[in-house]
Amino acid sequence: MTQQDYSLNITALHERYRNGLLSPETLIAGITAKIKSFEEHNIWIHLLNEDELEVYLSKLQGKGPDDLPLYGIPFAIKDNIDLLDVRTTAACPEFSYLPEENAFAVQLLIDAGAIPIGKTNLDQFAAGLVGTRSPYGAVKNGFNPDYVSGGSSSGSAVAVALGLVSFSLGTDTAGSGRVPAAFNNLVGLKPTKGRISTSGLVPACRSLDCITILALNPDDASTVFSIVDCYDPTDIYSRDRIDHTVDKLDKVGVPDSSSLKFFGNKDYEKLFNDFVNQISSGTDSKEKYEIVKIDFTPFIKTANLLYQGPWLAERYAAIEDLIENNPNALFPVTKDIVLPAKNIGAVETFKKLYELQALKKETDKILEQVDFVVTPTVGTKYKIEEVNNEPIKLNSNLGYYTNFMNLLDYAAIAIPAGFDKDDFPFGVTLFSEAFTDFELLEQAKNFLDEKFMKMGANDFEWVPKEVSNTGNQDEATIDLAVCGAHLSGMPLNHQLTDNNAVLIKATKTEAAYKLYALAGELPLRPGLVKDSDNGKSIEVEVWRMLLTDLGKFMINIPSPLGIGKAILEDGVEVNSFICESYAIEDAEDITEFGGWRNYIRQC
Repeated sequence: MTQQDYSLNITALHERYRNGLLSPETLIAGITAKIKSFEEHNIWIHLLNEDELEVYLSKLQGKGPDDLPLYGIPFAIKDNIDLLDVRTTAACPEFSYLPEENAFAVQLLIDAGAIPIGKTNLDQFAAGLVGTRSPYGAVKNGFNPDYVSGGSSSGSAVAVALGLVSFSLGTDTAGSGRVPAAFNNLVGLKPTKGRISTSGLVPACRSLDCITILALNPDDASTVFSIVDCYDPTDIYSRDRIDHTVDKLDKVGVPDSSSLKFFGNKDYEKLFNDFVNQISSGTDSKEKYEIVKIDFTPFIKTANLLYQGPWLAERYAAIEDLIENNPNALFPVTKDIVLPAKNIGAVETFKKLYELQALKKETDKILEQVDFVVTPTVGTKYKIEEVNNEPIKLNSNLGYYTNFMNLLDYAAIAIPAGFDKDDFPFGVTLFSEAFTDFELLEQAKNFLDEKFMKMGANDFEWVPKEVSNTGNQDEATIDLAVCGAHLSGMPLNHQLTDNNAVLIKATKTEAAYKLYALAGELPLRPGLVKDSDNGKSIEVEVWRMLLTDLGKFMINIPSPLGIGKAILEDGVEVNSFICESYAIEDAEDITEFGGWRNYIRQC
């Protein structure tokens, strides 16, 4: 895990572009250099070189964030989705081809100003939920390289998690966009089938495939989705939009206890129960949700259909020519999955289709009882070595909560929901009927606002060193160190950004401060107090704002907090939040956590 200086989320980057603290050229140069540090993760199949990147950078000349909604935003593309003049492999070199045009969705993103960084590794032909089924190497998890990254959109997820791109395109047929989101602490949007065109996508199961969005937060996912949510007359599965509005979403379906499975993972079981308890209890600032226990049996029965009959045959049909002419080109596990499908007949196919239709009647009836459903995204985690020893069984376990989604034509979004005792991420999935995508995105945002959740495997993401200390102090600006609720992603950060403040760097104080959790109302607030004898280094962020905006910002600072001076670990003295000493008498000493984020994470 690495600590970066600021986030690659879209809002943060656009703010820096507008303030002249960053340019797309500088950003891309830095990202290219940073990628070299993560070669062992096997993220990429093709990285764009300097000349290839220049094609996209040149399109931005004379424009800015106010002209293009994704101006200068770096993204990654799963290598079963076409990028012009870059070979598409689907993780099978013998299958590869050179596309003559961009995939429909990719073109929309480029037209909006986004910059493709490269094509990412995947489970071959998108057949897997683990990220290990590739001749280009197993993609290693962004938190712990011993563990699977999740798949099949493995490289796409890890690229976002490690701060190499702002968002990525993946695909999802059985959970391929949601599982890697969960294992890498990301938002993973699996839209309604047909809302994002699959033109230019190598099919896995063409009737079920969705292009997905992996992002650092729901706002970014929503921004990207609004651009690619576009009818494509060339895609036979593209659908006309249905307006779906709900005044209030407050009734949440949760699988009954007999249906929940965690495969022996007690940490994940506790984290899910904690999440449900949290949303059902409510807070002073958040509504209380009604929890409805639902019979999850028909959903699980549907999930079990996915690797039977028509849909397994559909996987065969997608790569029939390769199988017939060069079966040894397939990754061994992929071959074991797909080859038996040749013998599936029409009679069996229709029987399974009838079974699916009956199950959808049941599940749709269940959804009528609630506004949306919450499940774990995955019930457990696995090491790469474990999956290599039992590839079929363990992969199947990871699809327990995901395999049914596209068969039933539901919209879903995976979101972070905490960390286990090993600091490994856990996630939940929200789903509902087709065309509820934006409603689910808004609901995800509400849940994540309940308490701070860091996104990806970095607290902050890369900023070039030559930029980190820019800004002209002669232009009546002031630098201010913050240590708590004003940090990036925290509840009061908007008070800084609303006053045009710009994040300069993430750093620490010298080893001479103590940190306290102050008593009082939500949101929780810290108190930073100088203690040269017993203090430690405390994580802070340094923000820069105009002096003319400082007054408006100060109005919102309540006693016992105020602005004083603090010494950073490099010896530089800066303006900083401080706390009056009387307030710590009833406060909790949290110095041992080294910073507010670490404390909040365990609350």
